[in-house]
Amino acid sequence: MSGSTSRKGNSPLAGTNKRSTNQANPGQLLIIGFSGHEMTPGLKTLLTRVQPGGVILFARNIKSAEQTWRLLRDCQDCVATPLFTCVDVEGGTVDRFRELLGPSPAAADVFASGDRKLFRKHGEVLGRNCRTLGFNVDFAPVLDLGFERSRKVLGSRTVSIDPKIASRYAREFLKGLQKEKVLGCGKHFPGLGEAGLDSHYRLPVIDKPAKKLWEQDLAPYRLLRGQLPFVMVAHAAYPQLTRDRNPASLSKRWITEILRKKISYRGLIISDDLEMGGVLGSASVGDAAVRTVRAGSDLCLVCHREDRVLEAYDALAREVRADRKFAKRVEDSTVRILKFKKKFAKLLRPPKAPSLKDSARLSRQVWELNERVRLETLGRMNDSAASE
Repeated sequence: MSGSTSRKGNSPLAGTNKRSTNQANPGQLLIIGFSGHEMTPGLKTLLTRVQPGGVILFARNIKSAEQTWRLLRDCQDCVATPLFTCVDVEGGTVDRFRELLGPSPAAADVFASGDRKLFRKHGEVLGRNCRTLGFNVDFAPVLDLGFERSRKVLGSRTVSIDPKIASRYAREFLKGLQKEKVLGCGKHFPGLGEAGLDSHYRLPVIDKPAKKLWEQDLAPYRLLRGQLPFVMVAHAAYPQLTRDRNPASLSKRWITEILRKKISYRGLIISDDLEMGGVLGSASVGDAAVRTVRAGSDLCLVCHREDRVLEAYDALAREVRADRKFAKRVEDSTVRILKFKKKFAKLLRPPKAPSLKDSARLSRQVWELNERVRLETLGRMNDSAASE
């Protein structure tokens, strides 16, 4: 463990195989976001009270490499267990490091090169960026299929309508992250490939038969179930399977019966951000936190407002006290999370502080990756034209 966690006393992961009600720890089930570039008294109070399982940073939190690393270290100093330090870096339109390190290529652009070595290199470069700045979790890759209906919403975040081809890219990307000691996450289960709405604002309703969902959208999760440390569940409704219009993120049918049991996924399950419009139309943040955990999620994302972080934490804590069955559900996830953290203890240790030279090196590698993708894609297009 890092020096910051060891100051809390005994190893925070000691005894994680023991099962007792004091392990029903609602804070451990939260990954939280906040505003600002540095530790503040208010943020310190929030972290100390909630003791979250992780934190997530956005572009609003990232000013320089050393500042980002220091902010994550200061967060860890407030929390007794090793934190999941999370970020969304896919490249393209979802790239929290764009202003700091330059724009990384989108998944679709890398895929267009046709070079599987570049698929893995994409994961390596983004993973190295994450690791150097202090992150140990990247919420990528996207496993949604690139159907026409979602093109205006997802754009270059998807690579193919063929689940086997999409999985091929994702598998290599995940290997690249793994090489750089960063944990990846498949998203957005069960799949947003047929979503015509952005779940950040409204609930997409995907009126697709269960058989087609299983053969198409769910196939990447079946093919990659052993390679995905995390799976993120979407705020989208699938009425032909569930017979209602509740989001999958609040659905026991989707999370426990299909993902956990039918697909036999054994990693950690996390909700998409509970502050998004796609779920707030169905429940408040507090109610959504309780419902997603009751449905089988291990972790809840609450990415923006401190009051909503506290709302989720207080709702989970109240339900633990009021409902023994729910307390057992929270205990099960707490134990699973702590075992996971024990397994990846070395990976969760923060790296050394980055220097200005490190930032310059990362920026250069991002530029070189863009150039390789551009040249490989151009060469492939020329070869295709010559063969016609």
